[in-house]
Amino acid sequence: MKVGFIGLGIMGKPMSKNVIKAGYELTVFDFNQSSIEELGELGANQAASGKEVAEQSDVVITMLPNSPHVKSAIFAENGLAEGLTEGKTVIDMSSISPVASQEFAKELEQSGVEFLDAPVSGGEPGAIEGTIAVMVGGKKEEFDKYYDLLMTMAGSVTYVGEVGAGNITKLANQMIVAVNIAAVSEAFTLSKKAGVDPNLVFEAIKGGLAGSNVMNAKAPMMLSRNFEPGFRIELHIKDLQNALDTSHSINTSLPLTSQVMEMMQALKIDGHEKDDHASLAKYYEKINNLIIE
Repeated sequence: MKVGFIGLGIMGKPMSKNVIKAGYELTVFDFNQSSIEELGELGANQAASGKEVAEQSDVVITMLPNSPHVKSAIFAENGLAEGLTEGKTVIDMSSISPVASQEFAKELEQSGVEFLDAPVSGGEPGAIEGTIAVMVGGKKEEFDKYYDLLMTMAGSVTYVGEVGAGNITKLANQMIVAVNIAAVSEAFTLSKKAGVDPNLVFEAIKGGLAGSNVMNAKAPMMLSRNFEPGFRIELHIKDLQNALDTSHSINTSLPLTSQVMEMMQALKIDGHEKDDHASLAKYYEKINNLIIE
């Protein structure tokens, strides 16, 4: 099986490296030439365009920032669509609008090309270690066909339904993470204001019902004031915007998601959009005039 990969960024580069390590023949393309060359040194074929990647591959993986970037990679001049032929497959592992995923799938279907939306969770560390969680929407037979390929990059790969279901699942994940981080920040703010050490609060509750992977990962960052990005505020804003846009298109109200979105927008206004999403703590610190540390 010949594999193509477009998008060699923070996530895509380590993911593509894991595909090479698994023994697949890989062809890569990115607008960053140095990233292409880095993968080339590991044995990947270096392409000059998406079209060239598609021509040399049976299946092409895309890992890009948002819906417009995926649309451009597939349908723009010298994009994937110009090199795709009947029987080939595009697996989009970007976190984008599920509505856009469905549109791309419908357009490609006219040429006999299959499409899976397969967004991931786990951040850069998971991408490097090959432990990301992948949630996949599309035809079940396509999922089965490429399961082993996806597992070269992941700790778990789960089929969740038809095209678009992958990104709906990812949006649900991002909503829960965002609200959870905000709740932890709010609880630590109360503790600090009441004169109780947030470190001790964390130690006392992390093993109980309030405990979560989110708390375990983000509380230590808040308490040590380490906001180096594992997942940036600006990226979480993008995901929550996709969640809200999708909710409005299907007549659904998301009050908690909307509230956390406004908190993140306030942080962006204050110049914190490049910080980790644990910096939601900074929003609470500002409005309460305290430091959670």
